Amino acid sequence: MATPLTDQEKRKQISIRGIVGVENVAELKKGFNRHLHFTLVKDRNIATPRDYYFALAHTVRDHLVGRWIRTQQFYYEADPKRVYYLSLEFYMGRTLQNTMINLGLQNACDEAIYQLGLDMEDLEEMEEDAGLGNGGLGRLAGTNCLYKGVAPLSCYQYYTVEEADDWLRHGNPWEKARPEYMLPVHFYGRVEETKEGSKWVDTQVVLAMPYDTPIPGYMNNTVNTMRLWSARAPNDFNLRDCKRTSSSPGNILAHIVVPCITFVLFLCNPVLQFFEGKELRLKQEYFVVAATLQDIIRRFKTTKKGTAGRTSFESFPDKVAIQLNDTHPAMAIPELMRIFVDIEKLDWDTAWDLTKRTFAYTNHTVLPEALERWPVELLETLLPRHLQIIYQINQNHLDVIAALFPEDMDKLRRMSLIEEDGCKRVNMAHLCIVGSHAVNGVAEIHSNIIKTDVFRDFSELEPEKFQNKTNGITPRRWLLLCNPGLAELIAEVIGEDYVKELSQLEKLNDFVDDAAFIRDVSKVKQDNKLKFAQFLEKEYKVKINPSSIFDVHVKRIHEYKRQVLNCLHIIAMYNRIKKNPNAPFVPRTMIIGGKAAPGYHMAKMIIKLITSVADVVNNDPVVGDKLKVIFLENYRVSLAEKVIPATDLSEQISTAGTEASGTGNMKFMLNGALTIGTMDGANVEMAEEAGEENLFIFGMRVEDVAAMDKKGYDAMVYYNSIPELKQVMDQIKSGFFSPKNPELFKDLTEMLFKYDRFKVFADFEEYMKAQARVSKLYQNPKEWTKMVIKNIAATGKFSSDRTITEYATEVWGVEPTDLKIPAPNEPREAIEETARALKKM
Repeated sequence: MATPLTDQEKRKQISIRGIVGVENVAELKKGFNRHLHFTLVKDRNIATPRDYYFALAHTVRDHLVGRWIRTQQFYYEADPKRVYYLSLEFYMGRTLQNTMINLGLQNACDEAIYQLGLDMEDLEEMEEDAGLGNGGLGRLAGTNCLYKGVAPLSCYQYYTVEEADDWLRHGNPWEKARPEYMLPVHFYGRVEETKEGSKWVDTQVVLAMPYDTPIPGYMNNTVNTMRLWSARAPNDFNLRDCKRTSSSPGNILAHIVVPCITFVLFLCNPVLQFFEGKELRLKQEYFVVAATLQDIIRRFKTTKKGTAGRTSFESFPDKVAIQLNDTHPAMAIPELMRIFVDIEKLDWDTAWDLTKRTFAYTNHTVLPEALERWPVELLETLLPRHLQIIYQINQNHLDVIAALFPEDMDKLRRMSLIEEDGCKRVNMAHLCIVGSHAVNGVAEIHSNIIKTDVFRDFSELEPEKFQNKTNGITPRRWLLLCNPGLAELIAEVIGEDYVKELSQLEKLNDFVDDAAFIRDVSKVKQDNKLKFAQFLEKEYKVKINPSSIFDVHVKRIHEYKRQVLNCLHIIAMYNRIKKNPNAPFVPRTMIIGGKAAPGYHMAKMIIKLITSVADVVNNDPVVGDKLKVIFLENYRVSLAEKVIPATDLSEQISTAGTEASGTGNMKFMLNGALTIGTMDGANVEMAEEAGEENLFIFGMRVEDVAAMDKKGYDAMVYYNSIPELKQVMDQIKSGFFSPKNPELFKDLTEMLFKYDRFKVFADFEEYMKAQARVSKLYQNPKEWTKMVIKNIAATGKFSSDRTITEYATEVWGVEPTDLKIPAPNEPREAIEETARALKKM
């Protein structure tokens, strides 16, 4: 059995959270007071907690600026290939603590704030979560952009919520406006054919203002840039230009709300009453890519390879890689073609070759309704030149298909970029595949599905184009930051190198039977549960049993994620307690959280059902503290950082073949939660790494679902043959959980009985059996914790470091570079070089 590190060995290592150091603390205190006085113009007599947060944020940012500038200087001098991760969402969460950890300042900042008589946790809570996304796609991008390259997108002040999330109302200390790089973005207009080629004329112009946020690497002095864009009206805006009919694209409302392009992400319902939601969404998508590509071209032209005139574009794919995060930035493909052909005057074939070698596409869904399709009529109005380019791309593409398969008209229809059935639409996923040199899924099972099913024709045509890149998570945020107790415990027994090489966690297998380590892991979990229970009591006014199983299901609310299945299990447990209150029962605290898209009625009904069940269960004296149901409102990254370390059981129960990957499952696994789940998404690879016996796997596999689809799914068969399921559904239908409105859940029950594509009833019985296994094992704390340790030891594969390295070497064609940038000793040292460096950013 391996032995833990000695105290002497531990002392030789740098603390995970950084060195305290008297000089560091004194410098931080000095910077804090300087910013409080000179940046915020406050003193301790009138300063608020938010002022203290801003003073600390500016102080920490001071330690970033020199590194940030030096990083950009290095990139300019070395002229490496640059990677641009283009996404409509970056779900970053809070920045302060993550930055302190990456810079090795956490301990020194803690001590400085303590000496100033303030509480660090209180200051951290003052920071708003950045409203730059909602859901897994945004969280994945938020993780990836911490490591590589410039990450441009549109700067959304609000995102998809029923209640506005004005996260910028107090300002953002981390961003730097770059008005000198403001760029025009064109909409509407018409196409004029001239001797020189096509010209897009009579357009309406919106200005794109860039905002840069520094993204520090972990303990390496490298600081990359996330560039966000905000919409501005041009200075020559004139209301007289708006004298058109209300149905005209140039009507007065369209002009007045120019900033609305970046004011909301998807749309809040009130906005939909005044503006065409689809048009605004397409404007957002094009706004991002148009500004970004102009910026990329500008930067390319300032490099050593970009100073030789038009012929220099031959090296463009050697210096630029653009990753499309799902189909939302797909308009980048025709936009780059427009720039190359119309502006830079390259011939079509050369431009198309450069474009394909520049772009790569990550697919995030297999659900047909989630694959974007834009009406041709809308594109013709909003982006007429781009529609022409898409038509030409499609024609050339279909010519190739027709030559290879001259008699197969159905294949031509299936592979066309233009869908002709019903409303004529552009299939954006097809555009991404045709216009990219690499296409990847985000888990092995997902990548196989897109190759053999969703995009089968394309995969058969170009099999070498399709790859897998299993998602990953950053252990810096999702262990060091959110679970320092577990991070330090792991470091005590295997050292700290695992923070950069997560695969080293496999060394924990040597401690699976170590009684002291088992006890310590269990204690860390219990401490986290007690802390979260206190949070729930404070924020939700509900007391829970810290010894109960914390059974957690937090993710975007959607039918395929099957929060309904979880809810049916909750009702079944409630019925068992009511039937026999004295029977043995392992206490559970059911915690569910997530957001529903504003226009997604069924998702909202699922939330309503959960909260209605919670009202009944939590107020039934017979149930007591055996069972509690909590719905986490406004679920966000900072809330995830609280609940994940406290979780015992992670719910990953989507219908097999519907979840692309998931990253929440990985975060829970790393933080010592066991998984109950189907063989879907990354669950499959988690089971491979940890052993299927160390997860609570249940339900249909992908092939079972396919067979059932072929045979036909009949919900009534399960309803009539499973008494417990019948009782649960009868209660919901009868209004037991909605006595004031018995018909409240009619749409939901109708869906489950008649239109359930995700086959909730088919997996109900196996799910109940798996939950019984959970309760049985939980009664044996030692064996439970041993399984926890095995799961933590198996998470090495799921590091975003591994994911990014695979993208870098297999998609982008870049090698990891150790910049070895020396950290500046004083902020002044960096200031002296600022002017020259900023021109190169």
